[in-house]
Amino acid sequence: MRSSGRNNRDAGRGNYRGAGNKRDEKQQRAGRPRPEERRYDVGEGAGRGGSGGQGGSGGPERKGRGAAARGGAKGGPRTSPKGGGKGQQQRGRGQAPARPREYDAQVEERNRARHSKPQIKTPKTFGDQEGERLQKVLARAGMGSRRACEELIDQARVEVNGRIVTEQGVRVDPEKDEVKVDGLTVATQSYLFFALNKPAGVVSTMEDPDGRQCLGDYVTNRETRLFHVGRLDTETEGIILLTNHGELAHRLTHPRYGVQKTYLAAIQGPLPRDLGKQLKDGIQLEDGYARADHFRVVQQTGKNYLVEVTLHEGRKHIVRRMLAEAGFPVEKLVRTSFGPIALGDQKSGWLRRMTNTEVGMLMREVDL
Repeated sequence: MRSSGRNNRDAGRGNYRGAGNKRDEKQQRAGRPRPEERRYDVGEGAGRGGSGGQGGSGGPERKGRGAAARGGAKGGPRTSPKGGGKGQQQRGRGQAPARPREYDAQVEERNRARHSKPQIKTPKTFGDQEGERLQKVLARAGMGSRRACEELIDQARVEVNGRIVTEQGVRVDPEKDEVKVDGLTVATQSYLFFALNKPAGVVSTMEDPDGRQCLGDYVTNRETRLFHVGRLDTETEGIILLTNHGELAHRLTHPRYGVQKTYLAAIQGPLPRDLGKQLKDGIQLEDGYARADHFRVVQQTGKNYLVEVTLHEGRKHIVRRMLAEAGFPVEKLVRTSFGPIALGDQKSGWLRRMTNTEVGMLMREVDL
């Protein structure tokens, strides 16, 4: 009986072992290790006990096995021994070594030296043209946008050095070439033109050593130096021009070009009918004859007359002296126009910038 039972147990164990061997063979074919061959990296516990499954029943081994089950077996992060494993070596290889500060300073100094070198100007190629495009010059002179200036060129309204330009892209020299639009010269250079309604009591100088109010007080914020065109005596009001265009200012005041100036004078009457004829024929003054170009009575209120006198001379106090010599002293005098530039409704003491049309009319007046 005992032998038969023992034989049965041995047969059962054989069957169990056979089934286990078959299971192991299946796992090996599937590429999975046997349970007793699995190893877990659990840090210090692996160094002492080998693996969590074979370390016995001690506390460190159990703790190591638990850590392995939570980390390595489940695919979590693994830790390597203190001596440094492959993971640490691989991470160490991926990080760039720290560079010394001296090397960084040398690199920065080299970059600064490279960018601080002056740019080398390459020579112009054979096909390059000098000057600026005509539409750009016109736009900068205030004739409108570049598109509007291109339309002026298409309409054959632009003239360069006496020749009408109808094609786009023509280059000009703003300092040398003469550019006109509708027959009026365009100030292509960096010139400034202003018209001031000078009040009474203002001296016609840009600076006054006595500290009196002068024309320079109205243009103190201008970077470019301006000068006045002609003069007005201290008590005379009206338009006076300021510019930095020397040639234009010279021609406007030169007797050769005969630029006319118009004045309104308040005098006391009664006036003789031939007063205008006397002024046009010429009045003898201490420095020669002075003649008016036009004369008319603008307004009469009793004995108070407002007369208009136009002349092209620019001698000192010329209008006051002429009327005083004729027997009619001037009580108030206002210059209402200088050539084609009219005072209009500009208030006393106001400074305005002249339009391009006005500048062109002035230049045409003196053949510029």
